[in-house]
Amino acid sequence: MTAFTPQEQQRIKDTVAKVELTTSGEIVPIILPQADSYTATSCRVGALIALAVTTFASWWHPELAYWSIALTLIGSFILATLLLRALPGVRRYCIGREEINFRVEEQALASFVRHGLHHTRDATGILILVCMFERRVQVLADRGINEKVAQQQWDDIVLTITSGLKSGNSCDALCSAIEKCGALVAPHFKRRTDDTNELPDLIHH
Repeated sequence: MTAFTPQEQQRIKDTVAKVELTTSGEIVPIILPQADSYTATSCRVGALIALAVTTFASWWHPELAYWSIALTLIGSFILATLLLRALPGVRRYCIGREEINFRVEEQALASFVRHGLHHTRDATGILILVCMFERRVQVLADRGINEKVAQQQWDDIVLTITSGLKSGNSCDALCSAIEKCGALVAPHFKRRTDDTNELPDLIHH
């Protein structure tokens, strides 16, 4: 998954700014390369592969010296972890859907608090978290909005973005989702005359 270009980032910011002219909702897209480093999982999988390779080598060549076995173990571990890093599809498969979902949800909650989306004047913060490696999206809204908008409507917005990630139309999909967020909240949270832009229009790492 490639990062958003500077031009795409500016387009996303412009879309947020345009939508926020119609509502007091504060929309914050956050784009992360990945939700977590998954270091423990990579090490665990690398160790299992290294153990399997070393066991096979010892069986195939029973006369291997201890130092050769040690080098095989270390070398295959390093090679396995490098391959996992170079092949994101294989790495996602090794990590597993359950852990990925958990890490993305955890990152969404942490980001919501870290970036102050729970501190807006009317409790109208909306987080759109896009995790590129995982190809996962989380949408979290503050209590003021959740009282008015059903979860199914947020799920539709998530589907819009994830479909774009998979098809290679990430920027178009995210901009469309931002506009849909605005359409959902604008009828309930009109823009006030003294509204200010309380939160960033895009956070990109």
